[in-house]
Amino acid sequence: MKKILLLGSGELGKEFVISAKRLGCYVIACDSYAGAPAMQVADEFCVFSMLDETPLRAAIAKYQPDLIVPEIEAIRTEVLLDVEKQGFEVIPSARAANLTMNRDRIRDVAVGLGVRTAKFSYADSAAELLAKATDIGFPVVIKPVMSSSGKGQSVAKTAADVQASWDYACAGMRGDRQKVIVEEFIHFEYEITLLTVRQRKGPTLFCPPIGHVQERGDYQYSWQPQGMKPEHLSAAQQMAEKVTTDLGGAGLFGVEFFVTKDEVIFSELSPRPHDTGMVTLISQNLSEFDLHARAVLGLPIPSIECSEGASAVVLADKEGSAPTYTGVEAALSEPGVDVRIFGKPSTRPYRRMAVALAKGLGALQRAREAAAKIKVVV
Repeated sequence: MKKILLLGSGELGKEFVISAKRLGCYVIACDSYAGAPAMQVADEFCVFSMLDETPLRAAIAKYQPDLIVPEIEAIRTEVLLDVEKQGFEVIPSARAANLTMNRDRIRDVAVGLGVRTAKFSYADSAAELLAKATDIGFPVVIKPVMSSSGKGQSVAKTAADVQASWDYACAGMRGDRQKVIVEEFIHFEYEITLLTVRQRKGPTLFCPPIGHVQERGDYQYSWQPQGMKPEHLSAAQQMAEKVTTDLGGAGLFGVEFFVTKDEVIFSELSPRPHDTGMVTLISQNLSEFDLHARAVLGLPIPSIECSEGASAVVLADKEGSAPTYTGVEAALSEPGVDVRIFGKPSTRPYRRMAVALAKGLGALQRAREAAAKIKVVV
């Protein structure tokens, strides 16, 4: 039985714990608040900020885990680099966790490997942001170098929007780095997540591409498979394998790309299951969480089978606690529809609280219709 220390206990962590428990693992779920989704299904839990070095080191020392599995970016990754040298295994690697905690570092890695990205630069102040945005040319996308689920991301259409974008980015930052990335606005036809699985033994595997739509920088619905030209799919797979090979380790990576009429452009990478990949809970024989668990445990993945599926999020619209849900019965009355309520103990505007899933013909429309029937009540 492997002992896993899970750093971050949101809805993605919850599904990973379920997959790991089915394979006989013992899981300690950690997060900054009690009652987080993954804590509800784990064997034990710890409450502390993972940006605080002292309790993070204490948890590792106390539990002596076989595997340390980050689920979020906001972690004092210097600690992971240190404990890896002491013999602890970080998934997929401490270097991957450290580089992907900050968008600037992983973007620099991609450029160094010759991977096509949007034009980008960095800024540490509103004045510098204005200068860099002017150099790139409006409109530009502005994001904190460290955040999650699209927090702090906006589009500045003109110079007059820059101050508001800077303020919004600062409000959505995680950690202690007041720094943003400003990048060229890509007029893409669609964007995808390519779930990429690095095995301990065997070749790198790819799930069929997942299409998705974002609002406020956060995904609203996704579908699988997203149709692609063979040459575009091949280009995405080659870039994903190049970057994930450089990061090393074993596990599932969510690699995001913009796809234009003529090319595929690397966007971002997460060294863990991806929110758009929740569609795989219904579209694949092995969900992204099953794949992550098998990969980190060194278990075989004989095949990845996919059928048409879609996911659509259910959002809260106000701040509150102890939420309840209406419309679940109506949503589940539709054939081929399923629902996952995450069990978050509190709400805030636009917080993701549940997801509706659908499979078969017209999956996307049915998933969105099912999600629309569910209301979060506080």
